[in-house]
Amino acid sequence: MLSLGSWAGANIIGSGIGWATTDNEEHKYFHQMNVFWNAINIGLAIPGYIKARNGKSQLSLFKSLEEQRKIEGVHLVNAGLDLAYISSGILLRNKEPKNLNEENQFIGYGNSIIIQGGFLLLYDWIGYIMHRRHAKKQLNPLLQKIELSSSGIGFILHL
Repeated sequence: MLSLGSWAGANIIGSGIGWATTDNEEHKYFHQMNVFWNAINIGLAIPGYIKARNGKSQLSLFKSLEEQRKIEGVHLVNAGLDLAYISSGILLRNKEPKNLNEENQFIGYGNSIIIQGGFLLLYDWIGYIMHRRHAKKQLNPLLQKIELSSSGIGFILHL
């Protein structure tokens, strides 16, 4: 959440300045969309950070596995959405305008959506990879030490 919030903050400041100072209409729309997009990102990052900070630090093994699988799934679904964002940005850039102002808006907004979707795709893939590595290094070795007892009533933990 810190990386998402940092990206959003930098975009809001940088594009806020760009939006206010550029005379190029295409660039103005690009910066405008960056500000709008990252207002949403920061609105997601702040509560997400607070929730993660205040969350339980000690989970049972089974709860850890459940949370692990859930967050991996979230990253994969989000990566699919990120590809849809990038595609919609490309479509918007190539949309046939009715006038010059629309052309500048379509290109500016399209470029912004492509860049923002690209960042989110990278963010989600890195998050997914980090969680998969954690599972392989921390959770899977622990699970391999657990087996059902011969009676089928309990578990055996090999230390």
